[in-house]
Amino acid sequence: MFNDSDLKQINQKGIEINNIERQIENFRKGFPFANLNRAARPGDGILQLSNDEADHLARYYDQNAGKSSILKFVPASGAASRMFQALFNFIEKSSAATDETKELEKDKGFNSVHNFIHSLRRFAFYPDLQEAFTEKSNDLEIAMSQKSYSRIISYLLTDRGLNYGKLPKGLIKFHQYTDRNRFAFEEHLVEAALYGNLNNEKAFIHFTVSPEHLELFKRAVEKVREYHEKKFRIRFHCSFSVQKPSTDTIAVDPQNNPFREQDGSLLFRPGGHGALIENLNELDADIIFIKNIDNIVPDRLKDLTVKYKKAIGGLLLDLQSSVFACLSELENDTSSTRNDQIADFAKSKLNITIPDEFHNYNPKMKKDFLVHYLNRPMRICGMVKNEGEPGGGPFWVKNTKGEISLQIVESSQIDMKDPGQINILRTATHFNPVDLVCGLLNYKGERFNLLQYIDPETGFISEKSKNGKVLKAQELPGLWNGAMADWITIFVEVPILTFNPVKTVNDLLRPQHQPE
Repeated sequence: MFNDSDLKQINQKGIEINNIERQIENFRKGFPFANLNRAARPGDGILQLSNDEADHLARYYDQNAGKSSILKFVPASGAASRMFQALFNFIEKSSAATDETKELEKDKGFNSVHNFIHSLRRFAFYPDLQEAFTEKSNDLEIAMSQKSYSRIISYLLTDRGLNYGKLPKGLIKFHQYTDRNRFAFEEHLVEAALYGNLNNEKAFIHFTVSPEHLELFKRAVEKVREYHEKKFRIRFHCSFSVQKPSTDTIAVDPQNNPFREQDGSLLFRPGGHGALIENLNELDADIIFIKNIDNIVPDRLKDLTVKYKKAIGGLLLDLQSSVFACLSELENDTSSTRNDQIADFAKSKLNITIPDEFHNYNPKMKKDFLVHYLNRPMRICGMVKNEGEPGGGPFWVKNTKGEISLQIVESSQIDMKDPGQINILRTATHFNPVDLVCGLLNYKGERFNLLQYIDPETGFISEKSKNGKVLKAQELPGLWNGAMADWITIFVEVPILTFNPVKTVNDLLRPQHQPE
């Protein structure tokens, strides 16, 4: 199947040949759909906190987090091009039109472009766009009055001006302030200062970025670092990593043979955000908060976000302390009665399913069972009520071993031809906003190897094209899906106001992203 040139290419990426063979086998047999047992709901897999409970946990975090190293982890490699898809479509279509204004007005599909143009002054990047026009001896206000929409958009998206169409989302200006407008990544620096500033006035934040944008990110951080350090009296420690070439996956043709480029070389594709479990595994921190680059708000709305970040952090520290105490007891070989009490704690507080036959186990079997399920990394995941936003959801899922556990499941993992699974999907009340806090140490203070807790059967296959030819691509188990399948998992309801993603440029016009 592979010639010497192929083997050299595979070796250069740092991929073992047996991984390639396993990926091709996955294409041939496919990945199994998730086996939904039931939707996680309040009282059955989703913990609801009263306001007083949230306040208490936030205080607990403030009092205890200083004993641990804290880091904020932000996947930031996402391209902004998808934010501007409607604008790209308009440029393409208007180029063939004799009157682009009429084209804009008659085509209902361009309503979002109309809203964008007529709200241009409300975007945080408007002053930069003005400057880009001035540098080319043009005037943005004149262009707007003349309805030169395609020219305005081209200055925003191409290297004629800001080149936003080629930048990552983190380097787009999102929010307006009286003193300076902020890039998306800046808001994460501010968040890190507000709930990660616990040891010697330092805050640690890690961005995963695409290789071509690494230097841009570094320069952008350096430009704003001093301003925010003075404002918050803090020292930021910013680090970066890129997705490893060894996590790329091979593409195949419709017959499941390796897809080849025009020069005969193999085609590899990024393995999706699930590849970032390797980046996460290499970070030196006890507690790690994870949040997407575009889920941010201006300072006026940050109090609620910070409160619930601290609350889920406090819950993790509290539960982790109890788990460590239980494991220390089990190490000293507890009595059967104590084993039963620890099992009740594992079931009621940690959502660990205890089989009916557990109570018939002898003490050693009980101990071994509890140690196995308690001695794992832990994650607390914020969940918001489903109000129509896209995203995976919380479910009780049965794996191929027959074990039932809490998992975050994407719609692509669900068999939409199975009426029973569809009915379960319809009963879901919450979805995943990617709002996690993770505990990465065991009860002896040692780091877990996160790669040991991945469910390899939760990957995903999609159909793509290259040079006019159909291909199949494979994504690794998602970072907060199958890559964390075997973690201790607790779902907590958080307010919908803590979830404000920016998927299209016009999302920045929502009240949550605008000044008061």
